Amino acid sequence: MGIAEPSRELFDKYSRKYDLSDKLYFSSLEQMLSVARPDAVVLYTNTFDHRHAVEICAKNHIPVMMEKPLAVSYADALAMSSAAAAGHIHVLVNYETTWYASNKAAYDLLRQGDLGVLKKLVFRDGHQGPREIGVQPEFFDWLTNPKLDGAGALYDFGCYGADLATWIMNGQAPSSVTAVTLQIKPDIYPRVDDEADVVLTYPKAVAILQPSWNWSYSIKDMEVYGTNASTKTMLRDKLLITREGHTDGQLTSTQPLQSPYDDSLHYFAAIVRGEISDPESSLSSLKTNVIVSEILDAARQSSQSGRTVVLPLK
Repeated sequence: MGIAEPSRELFDKYSRKYDLSDKLYFSSLEQMLSVARPDAVVLYTNTFDHRHAVEICAKNHIPVMMEKPLAVSYADALAMSSAAAAGHIHVLVNYETTWYASNKAAYDLLRQGDLGVLKKLVFRDGHQGPREIGVQPEFFDWLTNPKLDGAGALYDFGCYGADLATWIMNGQAPSSVTAVTLQIKPDIYPRVDDEADVVLTYPKAVAILQPSWNWSYSIKDMEVYGTNASTKTMLRDKLLITREGHTDGQLTSTQPLQSPYDDSLHYFAAIVRGEISDPESSLSSLKTNVIVSEILDAARQSSQSGRTVVLPLK
């Protein structure tokens, strides 16, 4: 229906590439909403602009789905939650890993009791670095800007583990957050971290997030350790299950996810049309992602102060 993009030069670049009509172009979100009157909005802006966009959409009672993470700060996340409630709109956050059948299969094994009682979660997410993998220049500019992205690898990839951990913990926020960040490549990323390690403590479990722009390959895997067995996700559709008394794991394939739970746009469209509801505890939900924002904000504070941060944030 319409594309809101303040940079006409950027719009023209991609309109030529994908043969888009000039009639789709609007210089602002407000203009696009008033003229095109869409049923829903998908955000691909920098993270800092999420709050402003959600507040505009909430005033117009239009549901929103954005790319991860929700916010650059816990304060912005709370503001979006308030705006969504006032405007009675859905606000969803899309993560690539939400649509991995392997993550859903690991979650189901834990829920069914096959792994025993949960004790530890480990998340490894990232790649060689934005410059190294050749992201678009307009993306690189804000991804490496601490104001627009919140941080570097900590926010870019730490959000994946924080989201999955909150989902697995049934919406429970951790008791404390301890984080260490590094600039291993300050010549490439002088303004933000490119390496982070984050420890989340819960009353009877621990989660470890390892977001990085220094992996030698792209990685998004999860390990779930219970009292009886553990499982590791292998790419999108496989699990490695290791049981008590065995040292070799068993590699198994997972069942494909079924539409509309297999893709962000399928899922968002089904919610907008009222065909399904978005549970408060889902990976995409606003409630889950407000907690993710609290975790990331606490991790940033911890890395800056060198101290553990106790939740809830004040």
